[in-house]
Amino acid sequence: MKTKVSLIVLLMTLFMNFQSHAATSNVVNNNHFNLEKDLLLLQCDCKTDVDDIHVIAAFATLVASPQYKGLNYLPVAGTYGIQKGLYVPPEKLMKEAFGTKWANVHKNPEKSLKRVVDKAKRTLSQKGDVWIAEAGQSDFSAKLIKAIKNDLPKIDTKKRIHVVQHSDWNEKETTPEDLSYVKENTDYQKIPDGNKAGNGTPGFQVYNSIDWQSYFTDAQQIKLWELARKTAKQYVGKDGRYNNKSIAGGGFDFSDLVEVCWILGIEDISDVQTFFKAYAQ
Repeated sequence: MKTKVSLIVLLMTLFMNFQSHAATSNVVNNNHFNLEKDLLLLQCDCKTDVDDIHVIAAFATLVASPQYKGLNYLPVAGTYGIQKGLYVPPEKLMKEAFGTKWANVHKNPEKSLKRVVDKAKRTLSQKGDVWIAEAGQSDFSAKLIKAIKNDLPKIDTKKRIHVVQHSDWNEKETTPEDLSYVKENTDYQKIPDGNKAGNGTPGFQVYNSIDWQSYFTDAQQIKLWELARKTAKQYVGKDGRYNNKSIAGGGFDFSDLVEVCWILGIEDISDVQTFFKAYAQ
């Protein structure tokens, strides 16, 4: 009888352990972004692919959600590396989405760097961490980290600054010395590519047109996405820029937003449609 009871207990324990593992095996990010203290930087290269135009609109949609009302964030445009090709001007969309709450590295590199450094230093001095979603290359991140280490030498950037990258291409188009520096001096996290679904991150690229407006009731957000889609279509493949086939065909591509989802621990989004269903207003 004791043997039978012991066997039942053992089986129940194994089952509970299995259930516990199953519940946690799909957790996207075991690091924790602290909404009360941490800073999120969205760094968009905007060169030469137009996908960052969609990323900007998607990020604006996300941060407008009530659950992220208190999020401390700063979008940064023009954080490109060594890639060839023309810039995709995001200024009108950035202003529509964030007002003056963004930095323009392409137009004002030194002023923008100082603005981002100052904001990062305030966060670090108040015991918060800095999280960087690299929707582009690591060149600007290297400059940012060097400035922080110079001004705050006691900060352990390896523990306090987290850099998230999803793209092999972005790494290849970064100045090699800058990529090495960022990897050596931050908590650098390489995650699965956001252009594909079912690999551990959402698939935020869709080639076919969808009825995206049906997800929205807020006129301002509809206006923002109409501007984003118009801007992206205006520059896609133009004057030698990258021809993003999903956007050229009327679809969507905000694949770089998977880094933001990873940072914030958003686990229940699988694709473009589920993103709009969850966050469109």
